[in-house]
Amino acid sequence: MTAQHEVRTEGGGEALEVWIDQDLCTGDGICAQYAPEVFELDIDGLAYVKSGDDELLQEPGATTPVPLPLLRDVVDSAKECPGDCIHVRRVSDRVEVYGPDAE
Repeated sequence: MTAQHEVRTEGGGEALEVWIDQDLCTGDGICAQYAPEVFELDIDGLAYVKSGDDELLQEPGATTPVPLPLLRDVVDSAKECPGDCIHVRRVSDRVEVYGPDAE
């Protein structure tokens, strides 16, 4: 799967993407435990998202699509993250649907 591949959610049919704010990351690794296909801790001890090709995306604000089979794991990661640094948003309008800025 490439980074451009859109993944649809069950409910609204919207493609979702996820990103991590490394300035808030505590390095606990909970996200990598829930969804190792999406999150990984780097040598600096902080979590990053991975591309569909399993490449670590280290640029600030880098996003990756949320694969539908992993949606629950990604959402649980955002909910359980002690740093409140995981943001899941709709691709179409960039509105956060899970994470610290979700309404």
